[in-house]
Amino acid sequence: MIEEIKDLPANVAGFRAIGEVTKEDFEQNLVPKVEELVKRTGEINYLLVLDTSIKNFTMGAWFQDAMLGLRNLMKWHKAAIITDSKGIQVFTDIFSVVIPGEFKGFSPEEYDEAVSWVSSK
Repeated sequence: MIEEIKDLPANVAGFRAIGEVTKEDFEQNLVPKVEELVKRTGEINYLLVLDTSIKNFTMGAWFQDAMLGLRNLMKWHKAAIITDSKGIQVFTDIFSVVIPGEFKGFSPEEYDEAVSWVSSK
């Protein structure tokens, strides 16, 4: 399931992944909010808190995630991924090399730092 995080700065679309994450979670919860942010600001500042294993993402969820990234390839400004997995944090940091925009991994203890970073200009 994907839940929107509502108490974030207006220039950030933020979500929490819990339990199993499906294609429908992306289609119904995440994609419309990100598209609304792009229309309003012209860019994507994205925060994702992974409170589940990436093994709990269905193939449809991975496909929707990839499509979101490709549809908005030049709109990415910043993306912060919060997880206790060091491997995912490192993988996220590497995205800045291959995808336009800045991508950074944070630990759960760094939540406030992640919000500050992702919402900054």
